[in-house]
Amino acid sequence: MDLPPEIDGYIKESIDHSVGLPVSSQTLLFKLHASLESQRQLRDQHLFLLAKLKEKDALIERARCEANMNAQAVKRFVEENQKLAAECESLVEQRVKLEQECALYDHDREALMEFGNEADERAQEAHERALELERDLCLLEQELVKHKQQNDSVDSSSGSTLDEENLLDSLLATVTTTTIDESTTYAFLNANSENEHCEKLLTMWNCLKPSTRRVLCLVAEVKSLENDKENLRVNLHRAEEEVKLLYDENSVLDEENKRLAKRCKGRYHSSSGGKLTGSASAKSNKRKSSPKTCSPTARKIDFEDVDSARTPLSPLGNKLSWLPHV
Repeated sequence: MDLPPEIDGYIKESIDHSVGLPVSSQTLLFKLHASLESQRQLRDQHLFLLAKLKEKDALIERARCEANMNAQAVKRFVEENQKLAAECESLVEQRVKLEQECALYDHDREALMEFGNEADERAQEAHERALELERDLCLLEQELVKHKQQNDSVDSSSGSTLDEENLLDSLLATVTTTTIDESTTYAFLNANSENEHCEKLLTMWNCLKPSTRRVLCLVAEVKSLENDKENLRVNLHRAEEEVKLLYDENSVLDEENKRLAKRCKGRYHSSSGGKLTGSASAKSNKRKSSPKTCSPTARKIDFEDVDSARTPLSPLGNKLSWLPHV
């Protein structure tokens, strides 16, 4: 097998060099060029590897920075999530309080409506009773006038006068079944003493006939019923105003409860969406700063303005129980 002359010369020069024979300068130059070329290639490879190493170091440093940023972002996200959970709990507690207050207002409204209906019924009964007493009083006055005319026109004996008085007393006793409360009648005359007739009746109190006292008792009862009727009307008007006020307050509380429920639901959805956004940003090595959220607990509702001072109802004595029935 014939070898190329270059290889043959190289083998020959190598054998001479190993034996210790002198080598030609051409061979030495060739080896020097080969060594320089190899050194240059090694230097280029070294520089290339250094550049690659710096690039990898930069990538490692960048990954470390991104990891720190992601860790801080996760920490902030956890803190925000805890804040949102605390705000949701406070909103739930506030909603429970509002529901309790709404229930109380509903109960008060129902009680006021029942009281208004009862007051209306009592006012109607008092009005009817007052009309009946007025009719009875008119009849008694007519009877009294008739008896006076008969006494003036006819000079009857003392026995007939006693009979008339007895008849009038029996009639009044039949109409008014209850006993006469003279203290109430006297108090009525004393309260209306500025009237000339009442003042005269006061001076003649000890000399008044039983029939006259019964008539005065009926007049006092009619006046008392008129006062009770006016008090019932005022109480009914105030009760209607209370019902209207409670209805308006209940509407405001209902709207506020709905708004808080919507807001709590929106907070829950936003916190769920925040988790998905955080995981996607961690995969893409990007982090966006979340906007500042305003805590809903800062917007507290001032319910102190709703509890305004209520006007007390007019006092109404239990006077209907002792009224006489015809």
